[in-house]
Amino acid sequence: MWESLKSLLIWCAIALLVLIWLPLMAVIRLFDRDPAHYYTGKFFRKLGKTISRINPNWQLSITGKVNIDDRRPYVVVCNHLSQADIPLISNLPWEMKWVAKKILFDTPVVGWMMKLAGDISVDRQATDRKERTLDKASYYLDRQCSVMFFPEGTRSRNGKLNAFTRGAFKLAIREDVPVLPLVIDGTQNTLPKRSWKFGIAKHIKLRVLPPVSVEKYEENQARSLSQEVRGQILNQLAEWRNQPADELDNLAT
Repeated sequence: MWESLKSLLIWCAIALLVLIWLPLMAVIRLFDRDPAHYYTGKFFRKLGKTISRINPNWQLSITGKVNIDDRRPYVVVCNHLSQADIPLISNLPWEMKWVAKKILFDTPVVGWMMKLAGDISVDRQATDRKERTLDKASYYLDRQCSVMFFPEGTRSRNGKLNAFTRGAFKLAIREDVPVLPLVIDGTQNTLPKRSWKFGIAKHIKLRVLPPVSVEKYEENQARSLSQEVRGQILNQLAEWRNQPADELDNLAT
């Protein structure tokens, strides 16, 4: 009973925050002359940070090189375990445009905010979706703003690492931009699928790994780059969970 009440109160607080943030975002966007809508986007990420802070079930620790120059663009990639990953990753103190499913952009209020922030919509029904996504991401990279991908494409159902799609890595090679890997763990039960109740996560970890240069890769070697980055993320998960890497690799099983 208490957990249900606590989840209800958290959702009410989130709804109130969203209603406050939306008109403020609209005003900021009106005066945001940056071609990447940098200031609007950065204000939007603060919403995710605030949401993660008001949830007593979420305790986050961030390690690695956090204070990067966020006007030096990166292709940022991260493993994906839960919808809670999004507000928690927003605790990082830099702006980046998120690549997300079109259905999220069609959601009232939240979708409007994503559009105002300049995030990148992926229409999975469109035959040219890959080209559209990469072209929009290139636009932001050219304007000194990073872009953020979940290269697994969807949340992991069992907490292990899924295969990576190659789009983010093709983009990095094509634009000659380093890949910045992130690793998150502990969010698996924080926002269970098909449940409105928040799960308990005593310790959520987020680590910023060193950037991976793309200098040695040709555009047709995106698979090799993705394997290098995926291996680093897998090894960090294995270290945190004190398990062999192959036990956490859905490709190995």
